[in-house]
Amino acid sequence: MIKMSRSAVEQFLNCKRCFVLMYKYKLRLMQLPFTLNSAVDNLCKNEFDYYRKKKIPHPLFKENNIDAVPFLHKDLDKWRNFRQGISFSDVEKGYHFYGAIDDVWIKPNGELILSDVKSTSKKIFDWEDTWKKYEYPKAYKRQLEMYQWLFRKNGFKVSNTAYLIYYNGLKNEAMFNQKLKFELHVVKLDCCDDWVEEEILKAKMILEQEDLPQGSKFCDTCQYLKKRWHVSQNLNIG
Repeated sequence: MIKMSRSAVEQFLNCKRCFVLMYKYKLRLMQLPFTLNSAVDNLCKNEFDYYRKKKIPHPLFKENNIDAVPFLHKDLDKWRNFRQGISFSDVEKGYHFYGAIDDVWIKPNGELILSDVKSTSKKIFDWEDTWKKYEYPKAYKRQLEMYQWLFRKNGFKVSNTAYLIYYNGLKNEAMFNQKLKFELHVVKLDCCDDWVEEEILKAKMILEQEDLPQGSKFCDTCQYLKKRWHVSQNLNIG
């Protein structure tokens, strides 16, 4: 049984070589924690929990015509825990897949809506332009699709619609005064999770192989290491 997280599958999709090095050989580049992003994430969860206890819609639901309330469930803390998350195991196919959510809402018809909190700081927040220019918005969509797949595998009715709750930090204010102001954007995504299990199985298969796959030409890590090796060879250093 191979245990695999949502972020592991995303790494597999981005670069198969880095995926194998990270999840088979435990080789990882050191990364600084995004503590400010985590603070935004936690504060947003606290805010949703306030309305969850009252069993009423968050104000942003009304502002964005979202007919739902925050979903109250005994396993919510577990689903949010990055070491546990919501999971699904297929003993016959030999995998255990899991992912940690930010929040989940419920519609009057019983369908669940998955959402994820993001934070950034741009002079002008333009989701359509960002989607056209960059790859990371597609990864955000895949993230929500993997969550949808997991909830469906756990027997829940799930809406194909998902949302990004995007906080854009305003960095051009006249004064700081120890307060960081944000503008809130709600991004609606139409999702489809029919690709998820196929990619889980492909990732599992590549972990079981002996050969190290080629790095992606779009992988910053692989391209940096390749250029570094060429420089070291030219300079005759190790």
